[in-house]
Amino acid sequence: MLTPLRLTLALSLSGLTAFTAGSAPAPDPVRTVVERLDLARYQRTILDLTQFGDRREGTARNRAAVDWIEAQMRAYGCAEVTRLPYAFDPHARERPSGPPKADVPNPTVGGGRYRGPQGPTGVNEDAARQPDARLRELNAEPSTPGKREEVWCTKIGATHPEEMYIVGAHMDGHGWGEAANDDGSGSAIVLELARILSDPKIRTERSVRFVLWNNEETGLDGAYAYVAQRQALQGREDPPGSGHYPEPRWLGMVQHDMMLFDHGLPRADGSVAATQRREADVNIEFQSRAKEAEGAMHLAFAFQAANEAYATDYPASVGPHMTNTDSVPFMDLVPAISLRENERGREIGAGSDPHWHQPTDLYRTFSEADFRLGLNAAQTTLGAIARLVGTTIRE
Repeated sequence: MLTPLRLTLALSLSGLTAFTAGSAPAPDPVRTVVERLDLARYQRTILDLTQFGDRREGTARNRAAVDWIEAQMRAYGCAEVTRLPYAFDPHARERPSGPPKADVPNPTVGGGRYRGPQGPTGVNEDAARQPDARLRELNAEPSTPGKREEVWCTKIGATHPEEMYIVGAHMDGHGWGEAANDDGSGSAIVLELARILSDPKIRTERSVRFVLWNNEETGLDGAYAYVAQRQALQGREDPPGSGHYPEPRWLGMVQHDMMLFDHGLPRADGSVAATQRREADVNIEFQSRAKEAEGAMHLAFAFQAANEAYATDYPASVGPHMTNTDSVPFMDLVPAISLRENERGREIGAGSDPHWHQPTDLYRTFSEADFRLGLNAAQTTLGAIARLVGTTIRE
C-alpha cells in the first residue's frame, strides 16, 4: 500500500505523463489555494507579532502573544483551537526523544561543519545594546519557571480525519529585539496557512494541525511537551465510534524557523552583505541520522517539487543536517523536516545572520526582498501540504 506521501508523488508523476502526452491539464486547486497568499498580509502578521517584543517565554508578553495567536485562530474559523499546558523548569525536563538543543548549533547532533570566516553568534542578554527605550521597557521582565501554554488548531480531513500533518513554528524569542525573523517569520507562515485552509469551501482529505510552539529557545521544551503528552493518543477515536480523533496519526511534521535573511556567508572580516543575495533560496532540511530519515528525505523532496511548481521568486534546496529546532523531537517518530533561510548548523551558526538572537531582530531591519523569501517558503509549504492532504475547492 502506498503511503499518502508516496501516493501524492505517484499522482504527480502520472499527471506529468498525461500532460506530456498531449492531454489538457485539469485545473489545479492547489495553485488556486497558494495564490491566496499575499506578501502584504504576511508582512502584517509578522508586524502584529512584534507588538509583544521578543515574546520571551515565562513572561507577561509571551502570555499576551499566546492569547493573540489563539484569537487569530478563532477568527479564521480554524477548528479545535486548543492550548497545551505544561510546566517548565530548566533543571527538570522531560525529553522522550532526540538530542538536546544548544544555542550555537553543534555538528555532533547533525549540523554541517562550516570551514569559512566565523561571524558572531550567541544570545544578547544586555538590555543596554537595545537603543529603543520602548523595547527595553517592553522586554524588561525576566523569565521565571512555571506554567507554560502553547496553542494549536486543526483543519479536519473530510475522509481521513484520523491522519494528519503537523505544520509548526515557535512563537517565543529572546535577545532584546522583536523576534521578527526568529521566529515571527515562521509563525506568520503557520498562521497564514491556518487562515487560508480554514476556509469552509476548501476541503482536505486528511487533517492538518497548525502549532505555535513555546519554549523553543530554552531547548525545544514546548515541542518535547507535545510529544510527551500526545504521542500515545494518536489515532484514537474519542468517544469511540464518533469519528472524532483528538490526536490523529502523525504522517509528517514540518517546522518553520527563521525565514527572511539569506544574504550570504560572512566575508573575511566577519561582516555580512546588507542586501538579499540574488541566488537566495529556501532551505529544506531533514536529519540523515534520524530513525525516520528515509521518509523525511522523501518529504523534503516533495516540498522541493512544490517549490518548483508554486513559488514565485526563490528556489528551494534540500540538505541532510536538520538540527536545533522543534522538528527534532519528532524526527525519530515520524518524517520531520524544517524550512529556514540557511542551513542551521553550517551557515546560521557561522554568523550568516547577524540579527540572530540580537537587538536588531526587528521588523524594520528587513527589506521587501527579505519578506518575499519568507513568502516563498509559505508558498512552498502550502503547495506541498495541499498536495499531500488532497485539497479541493467547493464552488
